[in-house]
Amino acid sequence: MEVESLARWSETNATNSSFLRVLGLESYHESAPFKFRPDLNKKIILWEGDITTLSVNAVVHPTNESFTESSQLSQKVIECAGSKLKEELVTKIKYCRTGEAKITQGFDLPARHIIHTVGPKYNARYKTAAETALYFCYRNVMELVHEYQLSSVAIPIIYTVKRGYPPDEGAHLALRTIRRFLEQYGDNIESVILVLDSNNYGIYQVLSPLYFPRSVHEAEFSRYQLPFEIGDPVNGEPIISDRRIRIIDNPQHAFQDSWEEPQDLSAKFGCSVSVGEHSFAQMEDDVDRQKLLGQPSHQRVGHPVTDIDHLTLQVQHHERYERLLRRAKTEDLSEVSGIGCLYQSGTDKFGRPVVVFVGKWFNFNEINLDKALLYLISLLDPLVKGDYIILYFHTLTEGHNHPSMTWMREVYNVLEYKHKKNLKGFYIIHPTFWTKVMTWWFLTFMAPAIKHKVHSVPGVEYLYNIINMDQLEIPAFITEYDMTVNGVRYVEQTSGDE
Repeated sequence: MEVESLARWSETNATNSSFLRVLGLESYHESAPFKFRPDLNKKIILWEGDITTLSVNAVVHPTNESFTESSQLSQKVIECAGSKLKEELVTKIKYCRTGEAKITQGFDLPARHIIHTVGPKYNARYKTAAETALYFCYRNVMELVHEYQLSSVAIPIIYTVKRGYPPDEGAHLALRTIRRFLEQYGDNIESVILVLDSNNYGIYQVLSPLYFPRSVHEAEFSRYQLPFEIGDPVNGEPIISDRRIRIIDNPQHAFQDSWEEPQDLSAKFGCSVSVGEHSFAQMEDDVDRQKLLGQPSHQRVGHPVTDIDHLTLQVQHHERYERLLRRAKTEDLSEVSGIGCLYQSGTDKFGRPVVVFVGKWFNFNEINLDKALLYLISLLDPLVKGDYIILYFHTLTEGHNHPSMTWMREVYNVLEYKHKKNLKGFYIIHPTFWTKVMTWWFLTFMAPAIKHKVHSVPGVEYLYNIINMDQLEIPAFITEYDMTVNGVRYVEQTSGDE
């Protein structure tokens, strides 16, 4: 298949500007990190098909270190390329480390070259390492494209669910890395074809406008939808300052506040590595985990009692949650579940469960708060093993519907790390001034780690960018109120598209 026959990203329709009016507690980016660049958009192609049929300068082959990957894609690439590729991989290339990329001829494929790369295995505990390795996969692929002066390249999904990598996180990293590279070295690159399967095609359709906006409006919209962390502004490389080991030129300053003297290190290497503040040296848990839990990361190896106490608190916290979960499974919670203020409503466009909370039906002064907490735990526990989102409808709520800060803090502290890590979005619909003030206060002083996940939107229509209409079940009074405030045009428009 020839590249010329494929539709360019620039030829697809930009998101309707009527969907771009998003109100947030604050703009997460002062300006759009990825500007509207028509010249870059025409280089990008989203395509669902067989990569081995593409007549391009290079196709990318995701594999493992020894080129024995058992995935269907890898086996098909090797099979279609023929025995000469197998021979070259065994006798000349031999191995490829995670994050590396190596190039061979295309042999029997329509493509002139094959770029082989090894994606990382994902472990939430070592998330930063996986992100960095995946970044180098895409970066090194593009480096080879630039080095060999290739005008077209087809890139399938390098990260895989089989290796545990979350599809949406992988898509964010892939898109931003490719975007940053094209900004610097894209003059001679004419086509970057992102070869997608049916599961990932929808994800890329939703996320591509954030990194390759097709209009000024989409670029403006991306300010509110892009993750807070978008990597190095030049290359897109993940940046986690807590994980960095400082290399200090003057060895006399290396261990000023550390727990031991440098001894032979400075004499041997001429410089010192300051490990006193690094999470590995502190024998602490994952830094990302600490941030989500709101735990300090300042303990040192010289204070083992603090480290032990820290681990003890974690164990106690988990045991408390397990006790509450057992109660939630055995106690009668019908008086809370019968209210209908909290329930699951389908999935979003990424396949993530959607949890709905209706504020108007939550009577804080009359409801049994202990059972409300148990019901929340029982509902969320089976869902939070993977990613999920929460929609909070503040529509027509009054003073007696507002939970106290004390209770909200108790709920936040009871929930475990998985609840906070896997929460990918908390949307507040029809916010009021009170909501914005209280939310700001709570996120700033009690839960800063999830602040970038919380969004305020003025109407139901803005949810349809991430959720299909048939997946969202909400009470009639919310729809009626929304129509009085925002009109009915978005309902008619969406229904007509279907």
